[in-house]
Amino acid sequence: MKQILVMISLFSLIGCLSVRQEDLDSWVNQPVELLDAHPLFMTVPLEKRYTEDGVEIRNYRNGISVNQCASNINFGNNYAYANAYRNCYQRDVVCNNIFYIKNKRVLRYEPTGRCFTDDRVQPRKMY
Repeated sequence: MKQILVMISLFSLIGCLSVRQEDLDSWVNQPVELLDAHPLFMTVPLEKRYTEDGVEIRNYRNGISVNQCASNINFGNNYAYANAYRNCYQRDVVCNNIFYIKNKRVLRYEPTGRCFTDDRVQPRKMY
């Protein structure tokens, strides 16, 4: 019962987290230098791609991989029965913070996956 209450609480909290349009809009037409020096995006892995027309696509991958296992082992007379099994899987809990850039300016910011935004993802003036 305690586990069910914890899970309900977590799902309730996740439901309250969302991607705010104001955070996405705050990046439009910002200089790429602000993105390069941003305290959050500097701390997560970066992947870059380029389109033929010169658009740079940056993915700042913020998340973890979660490994979960379940077992079913039947014991009797101090030994495990042959129908014992273990099932494991890995899943990513990730927000892909995708930025489209051209001419050293951010065109748009599109977070995808398990994401939420708040004031912490907005651009910060350096000086």
